[in-house]
Amino acid sequence: MAHSKTVATKNRPVGTAGAGDRRYSSLVVDGIKQAPARAMLRAVGFTDADFRKPQIGIASTWADLTPCNMHIGALARAAASGADGAGGKSVLFNTITVSDGISMGSPGMRYSLVSREVIADSIETVVAAEGFDGLVALGGCDKNMPGCAMAIARLNRPAVFVYGGTIRPGVQRRDIVSVFEAVGSRAAGKISDADLLEVERTAIPGAGSCGGMYTANTMASAIEALGLSLPASSAQEAVSPDKLEDCRRAGAAVVSLLHQGIRPGDILTRRAFENAITLVIALGGSTNAVLHLLAIAQAARVRLALDDFTKIGRRVPVLADVRPSGRYLMSELIAIGGIQPLMKRLLQAGLLHGDCMTVTGRSLADNLADVADYPATQDIIRPFSNPLKKDSHLVVLYGNLAPAGAVAKISGQEGLSFTGRARTYNGEEAATAAILAGKVRAGDVVVIRYEGPKGGPGMREMLSPTGAIVGCGLADKVALITDGRFSGGTHGFVVGHIAPEAAVGGPIALLRNGDSVTIDARQQRIDVAVSAAELKARRRVWKPRRPFATQGVLAKYARVVSSASEGAVTDR
Repeated sequence: MAHSKTVATKNRPVGTAGAGDRRYSSLVVDGIKQAPARAMLRAVGFTDADFRKPQIGIASTWADLTPCNMHIGALARAAASGADGAGGKSVLFNTITVSDGISMGSPGMRYSLVSREVIADSIETVVAAEGFDGLVALGGCDKNMPGCAMAIARLNRPAVFVYGGTIRPGVQRRDIVSVFEAVGSRAAGKISDADLLEVERTAIPGAGSCGGMYTANTMASAIEALGLSLPASSAQEAVSPDKLEDCRRAGAAVVSLLHQGIRPGDILTRRAFENAITLVIALGGSTNAVLHLLAIAQAARVRLALDDFTKIGRRVPVLADVRPSGRYLMSELIAIGGIQPLMKRLLQAGLLHGDCMTVTGRSLADNLADVADYPATQDIIRPFSNPLKKDSHLVVLYGNLAPAGAVAKISGQEGLSFTGRARTYNGEEAATAAILAGKVRAGDVVVIRYEGPKGGPGMREMLSPTGAIVGCGLADKVALITDGRFSGGTHGFVVGHIAPEAAVGGPIALLRNGDSVTIDARQQRIDVAVSAAELKARRRVWKPRRPFATQGVLAKYARVVSSASEGAVTDR
């Protein structure tokens, strides 16, 4: 698309440039009747020349309330500078974020997954209302990244996503999960109050998202594999010259995408989602990727289902020895080359679709053509001949406990099957209190229910109870199942996203203490040893619980949200 189409002729008044790259902004600022709009924009810094430029929205998720996003204001300004330098007119705006790490284990965590929808809705609202021609969206924490991607997919205007970057390791290579597990260790008497305080004070050294292959780094990698981020954007430290340059290049890239006429709909294809799933598996990524990729696909109108993760997982091995199940942090993976060499290895093995378009305006294969391999001495990324696991760690389970599916994270270290007695808790707080009080014993299957999308509402993450289990030394002795979900930092024998959820009368609501529950990753089953007739009888006497919220955003969310097996979306 010729850039000259955006330039006003000498006979055309200010603010009346032809559409061209200005498909949306021209409707807002061109012509006599739009003089009031131009007057408003002059007050925020527009000049005569700016009205002839494509407008690029810069969606920032800056906030001082979490280290994941505290630096994103500066990154957003760098992206704006890149867009301006490439001939666009940047307009910076903000949206919300909430901190999982801070709200975890509290009622506030109910708002975490809800915030994904609020972020997507707010970015869509601003971009569409203000007539932006393109978009750079910057995210740094678990839910604002998929929220940004969902908005990009809905709007279908040239756009680039920028990841805020990973945090550097704390003292003794600590991170936020170290603190959660230290709480369990303190409850078990393994460490002192002073030890816990020392971990608390040294685990989080500054800006950036949680340091392992938890949900933030998982989703950043997945979004890059989708083609929505520039190469290497997902594998950079938050506080680094590389990240600032990534932002400047992203701003310029959106203007280039406008000129080329490339939109997210050209990038977010079915094959692109298969690439994202493949990379998530190879990295040993978070179970939340299942939920978020389903939601992004729905926004992009791409058919994607739970069973697609199983089909792809049969042929893709786990290759990255990274936390939470492995040894290394994201900063250590960055030091040996990040995820680009891994993507090239996957491409060479025939596991990625190299022809997929990306925000560079080139194919994935073209982007990877000159990428060098990892150093020969590294041991973070395993060779295909010696994987950590020969197939996916993300196991989709079905059975009489999960007729609509559930998602387990099975690294292989915790075994492939578990049978134990149900110990049921209606909500996270009751379960965590029981674990810390020593009431959970080896051989138990801890059941945390009424934490699903509708029942929570908001599908809280269970890092507090799973961290307590690990800290108490029970990680290899108990299992935990829930209709809620897990932090990317969770490890152990855990199953989440159980559907139908308890709030709608799913079988998990019918479990009783002492029922025998079997989780079998080989057969991809999760079952309770109770007859169909008995479950039917229990269902007849089951009564829904009173909702946690009857007004406000939680109540509204609970009324419209879909099942976890459909991505827990609100705009079907």
